[in-house]
Amino acid sequence: MLTRRTMMGGTAATALPLSTPVASNGTAHAAETKSNQGVRPMDVDRAFVRIEEGLVHYRHAGEDTADGPLPLYMMHAGPGSSKGLTGLVAAFGETRRSIAPDTLGFGESVPPTPEEPDLIYYADSVVRIWDKLGLDKVDVYGGHTGANIGMEIAIAHPDRVRKLVFDGVALFDPALSADMLKNYAPKIKPQANGEHFIWAWNFMRDMGLYFPYYMRDKEHYLGKEPWPTESLHSSVMEVMKALDHYYKGYNAVFRHKTHDRLPLITVPTFCMAHEADPLHTSVEEAAALVPNSEHLVLPFNSGTQDKADAIIKYLDT
Repeated sequence: MLTRRTMMGGTAATALPLSTPVASNGTAHAAETKSNQGVRPMDVDRAFVRIEEGLVHYRHAGEDTADGPLPLYMMHAGPGSSKGLTGLVAAFGETRRSIAPDTLGFGESVPPTPEEPDLIYYADSVVRIWDKLGLDKVDVYGGHTGANIGMEIAIAHPDRVRKLVFDGVALFDPALSADMLKNYAPKIKPQANGEHFIWAWNFMRDMGLYFPYYMRDKEHYLGKEPWPTESLHSSVMEVMKALDHYYKGYNAVFRHKTHDRLPLITVPTFCMAHEADPLHTSVEEAAALVPNSEHLVLPFNSGTQDKADAIIKYLDT
């Protein structure tokens, strides 16, 4: 049977201790934490940059300094947008310039041009964004789809990536990749009766409960409570923005030969994930494939600031 563990091709990685206290609220955002402490949170601003395909939307915080850290370029997971990274963008903006775009076809960004873009295409689009923003060299963070894009950037342009951070990287065995390519991200068109809204709600609800989300049985249950209704609504709105193109990013990952590509990374790499993330089971395997890497699984009750602190510690060491 294809269970969550057997399909991922590994067992859960051991969580390593953090040097900072664990937040009591695992879903707290850095900005919320600062607000609770009476400190004004870092502003997260929004802007657009134009590349060949059209306008790319991004969120950003912090500033460059002559003797400070390199900018951190952040790529979100599907099917959301940089909105889901707002807390991290604010946290990183306290110590460096942080930039989080909406990947092509997601959020407010223009869609990709090809009907079946691969990850090399997405990686090339990022490098073209860097050129327009004047970013010669950066640290790179990627979650899920963003991690796979970051991998291809680091392979093709190691001179422009100082350090690479994976926040959950997809390492699926061939059977699961083929199954997900067939079932995970169907093409959805608006329907006169509005059933596409119901599909999007169920899609995001089940994603928080099962992995893969369409295998709704005991073997694939993640053991978590459903996401709060407000959070689920926000996520569904991001899916609706990307409805015409969201499947392209997913399918690029499912077609990607990740096991073959990871050993080609030459830049220092931090393989990490949150224990609540189904991809945390592949953290150790991914790290073993990358020549110069470290790894960490964040405990289930850790929050956004804990994640930011762990990443900053790696980047600044």
